Amino acid sequence: MRGIYLDNGASTQVDIAVADEIRKYLIHDFGNASSNHAVGERACFGLERSRIAIAESLWARPEEMVFTSGGTESNNLALKGTAFANKAKGNHIITTKIEHDCVLNSCRWLERHGFRVTYLDIDKEGVVSAEQVRDAITDSTVLVSIIHGNNEIGTIQDIAAIAAVCRESGALFHTDACQSYSKVPLSVKKIPVDLVTINAHKIHGPKGVGALYVRKGTAIEEWQHGGGHEKGYRSGTENVAGIAGFAKAAELALAQGVAGITSLRDKLISGVLAISGSRLNGHPANRLANNVNVSFAGINGEELLAMLNGKGVYCSTGSACSAKKAEASHVLKAIGLDINRFPSTIRLTLSRFTTKEEIERAIAIITASVQELRSKGS
Repeated sequence: MRGIYLDNGASTQVDIAVADEIRKYLIHDFGNASSNHAVGERACFGLERSRIAIAESLWARPEEMVFTSGGTESNNLALKGTAFANKAKGNHIITTKIEHDCVLNSCRWLERHGFRVTYLDIDKEGVVSAEQVRDAITDSTVLVSIIHGNNEIGTIQDIAAIAAVCRESGALFHTDACQSYSKVPLSVKKIPVDLVTINAHKIHGPKGVGALYVRKGTAIEEWQHGGGHEKGYRSGTENVAGIAGFAKAAELALAQGVAGITSLRDKLISGVLAISGSRLNGHPANRLANNVNVSFAGINGEELLAMLNGKGVYCSTGSACSAKKAEASHVLKAIGLDINRFPSTIRLTLSRFTTKEEIERAIAIITASVQELRSKGS
């Protein structure tokens, strides 16, 4: 029987239509988009057509989109690039304690290079308020960076309110929208956000492709030097095939919507919460459409994962980007989860390819596995 893939927060299956689009630019229109001949011009046309499509998905201008190698690079460029470009104004940055590791580690690097960083607390559901941001802003604050939808617990932040506070104070606002892109509406026309990070492989596109929205007029330093590609923001020959696949993936994801995924997510939540000693982590309602993060009292999460893997249910204990580390999740620590529940937490993330039958099977397998481990005294 086919396995049940519930680790879409780590990466998604590439859609067949996306793979076909990628193949076109690998086999046929394979030229360098900077080359001044017909093959290069076809690649350039594909690159700029994709830029328009990605920009339109955010209600942005095409010239405001910078293509990168993924979310990690986009976040590094957003934080380091704006921090150094605006250093004459100040050296203060604000973020939260539940950001993705690439944001937190960029902030720590910036601290070693003369910047001050405030790490805001969040409540037990993973929420940070606009009032907290307002209270933390000083005359020297140059950037606020807050994740839109958390990659571990799925909580969605009110970035519209936070962006408004930043705009009033004159601080730039960046949001990491890798997990929320195409799942939560985001219009840069309506929300005064200055920088937005998105990537392809969380929406059934290829790995190794991302983008950074940079609002026109935002000062940002180039962080990767070379031939001046991407309007001088990010040098390096563009991955046209991957970018074309990114644009196709965005088109399909936005057309599909999230109603179906949300319904299956709610079914999964109901099923796992029916298990005694279970607890949903993150906001109960205002959470990503595909995210279920749950703890089971008295269970070792790694043992549960191993058992589920053997039974064909594929999930994780948290962010795949930090899963090789032995330390407890910084996100679970930040929400104040009982330390005894840290080892018993798993993350189940769905996609538009997840079926009702798979969710029903997953609930039955998870329930039986938890009971089996408890009977063994895991």
